[in-house]
Amino acid sequence: MAMTDLAPPPTDSSPVTVRVTHDDLLRFTAEVFTAHGIPPHRSMAAATALCHGDITGTTSHGLVNLTRIYLPLLASGRARADAEPRVLADRGATVLLDGQGALGLWLAGEAMDLAARRAAEYGIGLVSVRGGTHFGCAGPHALRAVAHDMIGVVAANCGHQRIARPPGGRVPMLGTNPLSVAAPAGTNPPFLLDMSTTTVPTGKVRAAARAGTDIPAGWLADDAGEPVTDPGLFDTGDAHLTWLGGPGSGQYKGFGLGLMVEVLAALVPGAGLGPSQAALSVDRTPDDDIGYLVLAIAPAALRQPGTYQREAGALFGALLACPPVQGGAEVSYPGVPEARHAELARRDGVPLDGALFTELADLAERLGVPLPEVC
Repeated sequence: MAMTDLAPPPTDSSPVTVRVTHDDLLRFTAEVFTAHGIPPHRSMAAATALCHGDITGTTSHGLVNLTRIYLPLLASGRARADAEPRVLADRGATVLLDGQGALGLWLAGEAMDLAARRAAEYGIGLVSVRGGTHFGCAGPHALRAVAHDMIGVVAANCGHQRIARPPGGRVPMLGTNPLSVAAPAGTNPPFLLDMSTTTVPTGKVRAAARAGTDIPAGWLADDAGEPVTDPGLFDTGDAHLTWLGGPGSGQYKGFGLGLMVEVLAALVPGAGLGPSQAALSVDRTPDDDIGYLVLAIAPAALRQPGTYQREAGALFGALLACPPVQGGAEVSYPGVPEARHAELARRDGVPLDGALFTELADLAERLGVPLPEVC
């Protein structure tokens, strides 16, 4: 999804890493959102979703985007601080919601809470959202279902934004169209799949550009389909994102998943679509009117209570017990590295890049908000 770089580049004088206390980081971030007009309870929800990236190690989708995406969205009016979502249709197990331009960081979470309430009654709850804005990582929104012993599915298109080309096409038609599935795993860390349908999201490309480092071949390609390792060429228009599974015929898997998300998350609720006649003019439309698919599934509605958790514990426990090929290594599954990173962050503090901490210090001084406590 779109990013606007407003913060200064890192300086050599910045410390390499600063660790701040977990809860105080959430407090600081929530107070920044409150200072920009977001109601306090929603500010904390937004802070929790945004800081999920830093807490779990997905830093490209964490606080680095506070001044690059979310505050500019609020300042420009593209995201409304006072937005109140509106129910357009309610069929019990399914709800159509208009986000009214609300900040996606809290809107997606509230949609999942509503989906979980409906799933508790009907066994499944689908909240289809239009009029949304950027929601950061999809994972924390899907994880909200796990707190209710449910499976959560979250997907989003990128509204009218078009940054990825169909295979063989010259014109961008789709966004990165992220998808996440979270599921309870017994006593093991929850399963958490959180992915873009392109090889990588734009955040990782831009993070490398800010750091001045090359990217692996396969993330970007030029018009001839040749790999591009200079991340700066993405924003100049001289390179485009590749699809998950590419190059070659494998790219149709990522492209197909991206289209699947477009159908389920945007076409169903009537949100802004990427593929359209307007795309043929090679416009660079911002990511407004984003659509979400928010789904909660309650296994206990179909089977005896506790059965799912026992079997899930056995399934994911067996994966963790699989013998590794190399000694000293371990077999894992999506969600385990993130859970372990989060555990360390709560115990030892959340690691922040020194340049980012300097940026947050400037923001804190400007708003009169106390910086998070350094460990």
